[in-house]
Amino acid sequence: MRVRGGYPRLRGLLRHRRRAMAAGLAMTAAALATAGPREAAPPQARAAAVQPAREGRSVDRVTAPVRIADADAVRLLRTGDRVDVIAADGSPAGGGTPRVVASGARVSEVPERGESPVESGALVVLSVPRDTAARLAGAGASARLAVTLR
Repeated sequence: MRVRGGYPRLRGLLRHRRRAMAAGLAMTAAALATAGPREAAPPQARAAAVQPAREGRSVDRVTAPVRIADADAVRLLRTGDRVDVIAADGSPAGGGTPRVVASGARVSEVPERGESPVESGALVVLSVPRDTAARLAGAGASARLAVTLR
């Protein structure tokens, strides 16, 4: 048994379904656009307000050049490595107990070895918090520094 005009009606239903779906999507998009979060400040003002927070975070970490006593140990380091810096006073009168000066410092750069024969050890540039950089500078002036890889 065959119903007359069955296929054209099916096409008409599909066509109207597509139109209904398109209209529904358009209304949903319009509703979402108008019901979005309200912002008091324009985008430029928001960007300016966020900028000082980024600067505050970058100021917390500084780069500190540190002279490590063992030049061969520095040759093992690569940019991005995490190291602990240990200070040890070489004299027995100073107690000779090693202490950790910086823990988890990130290696920023490993400069080429200097040509001066007077220099002992090797230089490495570390990214550390500001207070740790002060401790590193003080320890480097009074003790020999070593690194351990993490």
